[in-house]
Amino acid sequence: MAAYRFLDNEEVNWDDVMAAHWQASHQRMAQHGVVLCIQDTTELDYNGQQMEGLGPLSYEAQRGMYLHPTYVVTPEREPLGVINAWMWAREFKDADEPRGGPVESRRWIESYEIIAEQARKLPDTRHIFVGDRESDMLALMVRAKELNHAADYLVRCQHNRVLPKADGLGGKLWDGVMQSECIGGLVFELPPGRGRKPRMVRQEIRMQRVSLSDGKRTKKGQQGQEDQDKGQIEVTCLIASEIDTPAGCEPVIWRLLTNREATTLEQACELIDWYRARWEIEMFFSVLKVGLQVEKLQLGDTRKLQTALALYMIIAWRINRLMRLGRTLPDLPADLLFEADEWRAAFILNKNPPPKAVPTANTVIRLIAKLGGFLGRKGDGEPGAKTLWLGMRDLAVFVQGMRYARELELAG
Repeated sequence: MAAYRFLDNEEVNWDDVMAAHWQASHQRMAQHGVVLCIQDTTELDYNGQQMEGLGPLSYEAQRGMYLHPTYVVTPEREPLGVINAWMWAREFKDADEPRGGPVESRRWIESYEIIAEQARKLPDTRHIFVGDRESDMLALMVRAKELNHAADYLVRCQHNRVLPKADGLGGKLWDGVMQSECIGGLVFELPPGRGRKPRMVRQEIRMQRVSLSDGKRTKKGQQGQEDQDKGQIEVTCLIASEIDTPAGCEPVIWRLLTNREATTLEQACELIDWYRARWEIEMFFSVLKVGLQVEKLQLGDTRKLQTALALYMIIAWRINRLMRLGRTLPDLPADLLFEADEWRAAFILNKNPPPKAVPTANTVIRLIAKLGGFLGRKGDGEPGAKTLWLGMRDLAVFVQGMRYARELELAG
């Protein structure tokens, strides 16, 4: 009931809920030389629910809303937090009329502006804006140039642009890059996803520094002379194309655009590795939707839903962080990730006496997951999001009760 009263409070907005998390995220980001600010959009399907403010999704008959967060990780994939989010419901439209409401593509540019603003506050931390094909917008690159590239961008290219003839190049962007010399190769394991099994991928890498028109035009002179490009944007285009693709598999081809200059194979591989980190936001969405089951929330309107989603985004970040660090740094002291009451409660709830010395993070994470149904057998691997979330929920209730009992004891 307390949660519903909190969500009913009209003086509490979702950004109020996120404020402390934003501040803590910035403190974590300040400890790193490079941070990857990953963005993507996901649909939240509330079809069939009587919730005020929902709009259509990909299909006009569906009902729900959209979520577009900025999820920050280190190049080593350590989750640092969520520093921004767009949440909105589309307006309905008639079959023959354009849809009203704000221009949705604006979310990419405004998100870049927020990242750039944060980058100025952390001059020793280089911020990298990472986005998929939808973020390949000339307007974003122009805005980044206007802001003196306070944050770098690394986006997947979806437009095979025409190169300016003034540089003596002309032709199409991708064709020009593919005609350049291969600078080396890359081998990695492609993770499973959407019916795809994991497999090894071998790619050849080509890249080229090119100038793109900024889309602004100005008259060359009087008397009807042709328009000329007013300005240009310098970008590096990198294409990593798979070779020896197994039969029946779609070749993995990545075409990336960035303002960063890159000339060596090492720099190219670094850019590709940063782009591959985009998978982390897919894991974040999976924790939200599969682990925390936010699409089953039943609230009266989208204002309450947005406030609830803010809470769940913080929880999803923490679960992702626990899963990542528990697997990559299993011997990390538990007190770096948990309060003392939390790790002690994990032992107590599993009917084990808490140790005097601080245990490892992985030990505590597995104990918490067991509260959520994780069996911890030899072949079970490490806990997943759902068992961690269920365990964290029970742990939080127990810790709250334990602290209240302690207060009563001190007062009495």
